[in-house]
Amino acid sequence: MADADAPVDLMNRDPNDLNGHLQVTFQDILAEPEHAHSADCVWINSYKCYTCSKNLCYKILTYLCGIIVAFCWGCEFAAIAFNHVWIATPGFKACEIDLICCKRYYSTCLHCVLDPCCEAFGLLFSAFKKD
Repeated sequence: MADADAPVDLMNRDPNDLNGHLQVTFQDILAEPEHAHSADCVWINSYKCYTCSKNLCYKILTYLCGIIVAFCWGCEFAAIAFNHVWIATPGFKACEIDLICCKRYYSTCLHCVLDPCCEAFGLLFSAFKKD
């Protein structure tokens, strides 16, 4: 697990490129084709309006919800880790141990049925030797 006291990189907040697909800049959302341009002042002010409103809304949402949502996700992944450590992995191990008997029984049955057949076919086809 990551150390909670480790310094946080405030410059590169997505070092593993988890959200590289999230393209929300003005140029990624709005584009005018070659022969359908608005007036320059409209395009420039649209850019400013879009960028400011996106940044402001994002900051407000993170101020209001970011810590709470991070807490909820922390609890969620703690519960997942707890489930795997204390329930799923021991359960799979118990199932694996319990099924060893079935595996031996199945293997014995297959050997009892298939081994004589394979030996018989082996003897049958060994008569057809190529000279």
